[in-house]
Amino acid sequence: MSPEALPPTRRSFLRAGTAAALALTATGCGFASADDPAGRATAEAPIDVKVDGDLVYFNWADFVDPAVFEGFQKEYGVKVVQSNYDSMEGMAAKLNAGNRYDIIFPTAKWAERLTAGGRLRTIDHSRLRGAEAVFGGYGYFADPWYDPRSAHTVPFTMYKTGIGWRRDRLGDLTGSWNDLWNEQAKGKVFVLDDRDEVLGLGALKLGLGLTTGDHGDLARVTDTLRSLRPRLRGFSSDSYNNLLNGNADMTQAWSGDMAAMLAQAEDPTVFGFEVAREGAPVNSDCYAIPANAEHPGTAMLFIDYMLRPENVKKNIEYIGYPMPVRGTEDTYAALVEPFPQCVVTADDLGADLFFRNGDARVEQARDAAWTDVKAG
Repeated sequence: MSPEALPPTRRSFLRAGTAAALALTATGCGFASADDPAGRATAEAPIDVKVDGDLVYFNWADFVDPAVFEGFQKEYGVKVVQSNYDSMEGMAAKLNAGNRYDIIFPTAKWAERLTAGGRLRTIDHSRLRGAEAVFGGYGYFADPWYDPRSAHTVPFTMYKTGIGWRRDRLGDLTGSWNDLWNEQAKGKVFVLDDRDEVLGLGALKLGLGLTTGDHGDLARVTDTLRSLRPRLRGFSSDSYNNLLNGNADMTQAWSGDMAAMLAQAEDPTVFGFEVAREGAPVNSDCYAIPANAEHPGTAMLFIDYMLRPENVKKNIEYIGYPMPVRGTEDTYAALVEPFPQCVVTADDLGADLFFRNGDARVEQARDAAWTDVKAG
């Protein structure tokens, strides 16, 4: 990425999308149930790993190094036809509308929804040459909560949420979510424009469950977040640009975006990134092949190509997010040397601070709380 241009971070358009979320929760998991035996048989059939057409790719914008795409196209003689989404709700809406893609990248909770709805092909890991470096090196992903035995997914990235800040204006912080209430940063604090992340920080500050749907808990979380209002400049998921351009002295931020910022900053020592001792949400994006993919063989080739260590390293350096592929850890550690808390460890994954799906009642309660928080 050009240092002159400051593109929005890849999740900067992420929105909780209250209206969309309400529409999705009305059907439980957001997808119709898979009651079609023929469709289910197709979804469970092994995929031949071979070129069977161009790759129709659906992901966040600018989330794979263009050089990696070019290498894949040249080696296999196919085109990568790209489309992008700006939220998980947007991705789900496109799938529900019948759009066909060969590969998508859901977060953990959305991978669980897609799997429950019968929307993903099974992935036989034994057919991926690079699978051992993932599942042999990162045991957590061999049987994650969102997709038992990773039967329909392969992990792509992993990340956690913390606080990015300007050391030149605020000095050192204390390592707590309470730092967002710092008087010195009053009026120059941002939080992510994301329902789960913001409610999550309030819950962790209070020692509550990360994705609580209890009305009493949510009332306490809402009151706590209201007390942040006098210090808050706004809701924004463009964390690193807000810090770089001086709009923010402090911001809730995804670790990968903060790592990406290091390539843009003239002086990285001006900035800091911490995770709170009360707990840091952790998440993962996954490779997944929709059940109605027209070219699943090419999608499998693409996953295997992406798992090659040389391509993983290129992509880590390009997007700033670590990838659970054994042998690439040093590349990420070197990239985030100024922000060592960006590294995602086995303990981080085991802490079970993923955002989980709730039932319709829970999701509606959380939507209502988020509406209250944003209304102030």
